[in-house]
Order: sequence, then C-alpha cells, then structure tokens
Amino acid sequence: MMFKKVSLALLVLLLVAVALGYSNKDQLLLAVIKYKSANEYEIGPARELNWAQGPAQASAQSAQRPPNIILIVADDLGYNDISTFGGGVAGGRVQTPHIDQLAAEGSVFSQSYSGAGTCAPSRAMMMTGRYPTRTGFEFTPTPSGMGGMVASISAGINNGLPPVLYDAELEESRPPYEIQGLPPEEITVAEILRDKGYQTVHIGKWHLGRKNGMAPHEQGFEESLLMASGLYLPEDDPNVVNAKLDFDPIDQFLWARLAYANSFNSGNEDRFEPGGYLTDYWTDESIKVIKANKNRPFFLYLAHWGPHTPLQATREDYEAVGDIKPHRLRVYAAMIRALDRSVGRITAVLEEEGLAENTIVLFTSDNGGPGYIGVPDVNHPFRGWKISQFEGGIRVPLFVKWPARIPAGTVVKTPVAHIDMMPTLVAAAGAAEPEGVEIDGENLLPLAEGASEESWGRRTLFWQSGHYRVVRHDDWKLQVTARPDKRWLFNLAEDPTEQENLADAHPEKLAELTALLDEHQRQSRGPLYPAVVEMPVAIDKTLAEQFEQGDAYIYWPN
Repeated sequence: MMFKKVSLALLVLLLVAVALGYSNKDQLLLAVIKYKSANEYEIGPARELNWAQGPAQASAQSAQRPPNIILIVADDLGYNDISTFGGGVAGGRVQTPHIDQLAAEGSVFSQSYSGAGTCAPSRAMMMTGRYPTRTGFEFTPTPSGMGGMVASISAGINNGLPPVLYDAELEESRPPYEIQGLPPEEITVAEILRDKGYQTVHIGKWHLGRKNGMAPHEQGFEESLLMASGLYLPEDDPNVVNAKLDFDPIDQFLWARLAYANSFNSGNEDRFEPGGYLTDYWTDESIKVIKANKNRPFFLYLAHWGPHTPLQATREDYEAVGDIKPHRLRVYAAMIRALDRSVGRITAVLEEEGLAENTIVLFTSDNGGPGYIGVPDVNHPFRGWKISQFEGGIRVPLFVKWPARIPAGTVVKTPVAHIDMMPTLVAAAGAAEPEGVEIDGENLLPLAEGASEESWGRRTLFWQSGHYRVVRHDDWKLQVTARPDKRWLFNLAEDPTEQENLADAHPEKLAELTALLDEHQRQSRGPLYPAVVEMPVAIDKTLAEQFEQGDAYIYWPN
C-alpha cells in the first residue's frame, strides 16, 4: 500500500528477510525506507559556498540605512529550556546564558504564542502574517508513507493510547511532499524586504514547499542554504552521540528516512553534506553572511533544526553538560547548549563588526516542546506539548533586541503571536505591507519600545488544525475538539496552566467564544490538502509514560 514501486533489489531483500524468519514487519519496512532513502539522491561532499558579497565600504548614507534583521527560530524548543524564565534543562543544570543575554538586552514578550502546535503552519504565519484559514496552509507536510508507517508502529507499542487514525486513500490523493507548501502567490516578508533593497538570506529549515515556486529562493530569499534532510551528523560519525526513542513511532521513522544533507539555491536538488554539526555549521555560514553584507541592509532568517528529533549531539557538548540521566535528556541538554552557543556567536559577530546597535535580532521557537521525547519538564509550568494547543504546545519565547530603539529590560505582557512577525519586520524596515492582502498580524514595535499595553487594540487570537480549534479572547481561552468531543474553557489570568475547565460553570462565556470560533471558521478558505492522519496526544503524560483510562487527550489532525 505504501510502496507500490519497490525495486527488484528491495523485493529480494524482503524475500531474504522472510526466509530468515524476520517477522517484525514494521522493522522490515523501516529497513526498506532506510534503503530507499539512502539511494534516493546522490549526496556530494561538503563544499565552500559562494555567498554574494556586498559593498566593500559603507556608503555615505549608511547612518540613515534601515536596520539589519536577524530572525532566529528554534525547532520544538520547550518553554522551560530557556533559563530566562527561571528554568533550564535538567532541573536548571543546563543554562542558556547567551539567549538570556539577548532577552535581557531587549524586550521579552512574556505571553508569546506560536502560530500552531506544529511547525510548518507557524513558519508560514511568520512569513506572511496570515492565518492558515486565509492561506490554506493548515497542516504540516510529511513525506509519502509517513502517516501509515507511524500508525503501524504505534499499533505495536503498548502504551495505552487510543489508536492512530490513518486514511491511506486520502494520502494517495495528496500532492507530493515537495509541493505541499505555501502557495507562491502568498507574499512573504522576504519578498517585501528584498524589494526594499535588503539582501535576503535563508539558512536552515523551511518546510513550506520545495518545488513549483515554493522553495525559499523562489519566495523572496535571494540566497538559501536549505536543510534537505534532517541528520545533524551521520549516524556513525565518531563525533556524534545519538539517542533513539523506541517508544516514539515518529522517531523510528525519522532515523530510517533522514540523511545528512543540505542544498544551496536549488530547493530539493543538488544535495551535499554540511560542513559539520548542523547547528554549528549553519552558524558558521550565518557569520559569513553577516560579514559579507555588513555594508548593506540584510535580512537573515536562521531557522535552526535543533532541538528537534532525531536527538544528536556532539561528543564535546555531551561531555560538557555532565552526567545527566536518562541518556536522552543528556543528549537533549547538549543540543540546547549548541543552540545557545549559536545565539552567542551571532550576537558576538554583530559587536565585532560594529553592527549591533542597528540590528534587530529576534529569537523564538516554532512551537512548544514535544511530549514524544519523554522529557516531563520540557514545557514547565505549562500543561501540554507540541501537537496540542494547550499552553505547553503553543507558548513560546519571543525576545527582540534592537539597541537603537528598544530599551533593555522591557517586558511586554500583552498576548502576541507568530502572525505578528511579518508586519513587525516590515515596519522595522520602513516598508509597506502589501496592498489588497488581509494581514492578520500587528506591528509589535510600539509594545517593544514601551508603549502602554492599554493602547493595544487586538483582543483575540485563533489557532486551528482541522477539527481542533482554539480561540483566546482577552484572558479567556477555549479549546474545541471533535475527537474527543470536548470543550475546555480556561481563565488564563487566574489559571495560566489550564488546570480548571470552566466550560460548565460559565455557559455565557463558552457561547461567546464559540461564536468567535464559528465566525473565524466561516471565513476559512479550507485547507490546501487533506489531513490523512490523526495522532492521539496525551496532555499530561509524555510518550514514555503509560496512558490510562481517564487521562486527558486530544486527536491532532495532520
């Protein structure tokens, strides 16, 4: 069903495995996926990249030039991974001093939200300032066969969760992975800044399409170093420490499917090995970009993969974090150390090149930390995980540093979200938002600069993934799901960790927020492609824990 075109070599492999009595069909299928992936593309050796070079000297008008912009986005970073908030990995043993310094020297948005509980829709919202109900980009693209493989593996893991729901026919009808992306007609912040005279550069993850006008170098970025697969280092590299999660079907699929590869200005083609551990390598290349463009305005979108699974750390970072247990937590902590080092190196080179004063640096994550890594405190104190829209799944850090305009130590309590990223960066550059396009986000600069929160007009934010819909209106938050048929209503001012469901106690508030959700849904264009899988997600337990009757859960369509 998942592999209709299996090569003769794979058929031989299957027959041999059966003859040898290899009865675990999922492991056999994973072996097939690994074989196919290894032979899917030719991956060349690491190469020197020829980044475009800006002027050798600053122009006479450099004092009036618009700010440089650096947007740093982590992937699956837990709220409690950042020690700014009083936490830190492994009970605070691993701190994030460079990220903390960035936060202290700028504005901290203490109620910042991702665009969704998974990565790709959040990234689309950062690029466009528009809800998925407008763009249609509602679900996170996954490679062909992933939904069926995850469903099959999940069925063999006895963790008590309800079954994964998978529709093979719908998967057959979906577009190929490479063109499940943000429609080319959507206007991105990169396109606006490019047209304003910025050198626009993307480095890292994209996940918004790779062909048919959807790749980053086709969506406004003049240069793009793209994550073409997803290993941080080769699995057998002498400098890597791996942590595999046998309780997570997604992790098992990723280890089989992913390779160690980048591409440059070519979408999915012309793959080559990165020049080191992925987090460090992308930082190396980002520093080259900063130096190459120090005499002209630039927009650098550094979209880190870390600390997303597969969990891989350098041996040096693994040793540096100390004897943390269990092993997966130690590897994860080492990955956070590398991410923090990246931020420190970026801010240091801005100082060295005399660019720090007029460079706006933003740091956020695409969503909250996942429960499928088996780290209970990753989103502390919030409830829930990535692949849910409880606060743990969508509450993310947002730090904005711009010494020329933003006072150090500013704290903003107003709820903001990833849809605000595009209008904020456009305003910072002195550019105009596109005409005739409905932008849902707002410019955050007045808040960051210390404007009163009473002057902020927006009261409502929305999230949606299929039947799972959420609205926050003032301090009230309503979550609605069809599977299970459930309404959760919380007063976040009194209950920020969403412990007490007030849906029955406040029917008038439930009706008010339901009406807001319904109106938002009526304006939706519908998703670009269907959800083919629904994942059960326990709200209060990691995937490493046993789910029991009565535990809260949701089904996440994708």
